[in-house]
Amino acid sequence: MKEIIAYAKRLYGLNEYEFDPIPAHEGGRNIIYVCRKNEEKRFVLRISALGDRTETEYLAETEFVRFLAENGAPVADVIPSENGKYVEKITWSERTCYLSLFTYAKGMLISDNGYRYREGAPLSEYFYNTGKTLGVIHRLSKQYQPKHRRTQYFEKYNMDYIGTLVPDTYAELKAAIAERLEQFRTLSIDAEEYGLVHFDFSDGNYHIDMENGKITVFDFDNCMYCWYLFDLANLWTHGVGWFYSVEDAKERMEGMKRYFQTVLDGYRSETELPKDMERLPLFIDMVLIENIVDEFECCARAGEEIDYEDIEDAAHCLIDRIPYAGVAEA
Repeated sequence: MKEIIAYAKRLYGLNEYEFDPIPAHEGGRNIIYVCRKNEEKRFVLRISALGDRTETEYLAETEFVRFLAENGAPVADVIPSENGKYVEKITWSERTCYLSLFTYAKGMLISDNGYRYREGAPLSEYFYNTGKTLGVIHRLSKQYQPKHRRTQYFEKYNMDYIGTLVPDTYAELKAAIAERLEQFRTLSIDAEEYGLVHFDFSDGNYHIDMENGKITVFDFDNCMYCWYLFDLANLWTHGVGWFYSVEDAKERMEGMKRYFQTVLDGYRSETELPKDMERLPLFIDMVLIENIVDEFECCARAGEEIDYEDIEDAAHCLIDRIPYAGVAEA
């Protein structure tokens, strides 16, 4: 790794910068370094070495990020190398690696602040801003005309792939996933409903400026062509934690509805809501499937057996057709 760091310093003109590794999180796909000269001069170096994506896919991602940044979206922009490239391809330890450098998103993860929002501001401001930020990204995505191509949803989420990834011992779960995939295939792929989405829009992938509440999004590594409603459904599932301690199921669901309405108000300030909002429960199931597939993929990469407890709740909702990720369950 020292050789890559030395090369990256030359490649991006960062010889005077310290490179601090970011500890890998469960399911992380990349090696990440914060390049730091001082608190005002920081960048993020991403090293991708899994070998399961092509150079074209990385070019497509960085091209999308550039488009968003150039058009005013609050995203961490990608920085060209001294060669003028947004993706650099190298060989390290007989593996092909891809390097990209990004600006450092201003602010911090809300988890690093103990899930406390900025002092003196209501949580409703935060919820509104998450919706508004996602609305900006989706509004621009609807205008986007790419040169390079990212994956379409069904190119990955199909039973040919999932059937080999998930063992036959999970027959009920596989049947439930297959049933949902057939439902997804009936959905419209109109340009106002379906386009290039973040596909992992959550509080682990944006920083909040605690001075003013502004959000800056990063990590478009999973971006793909999917329904815009998927990103909104993902925000639904990530809002559950705010109401987890509410014991009464009815009160918990009412809290979730208020939370999500505020998210939608923010979203609507930038772009129209998807037409199929009544299908939100189906898209929440789509999020659950993504989470389950990701767990199996992580275990496969590590050569480990999956711990069923990690997917038990999601599997239960899919198999037993429990809507809204079980929020309304007693």
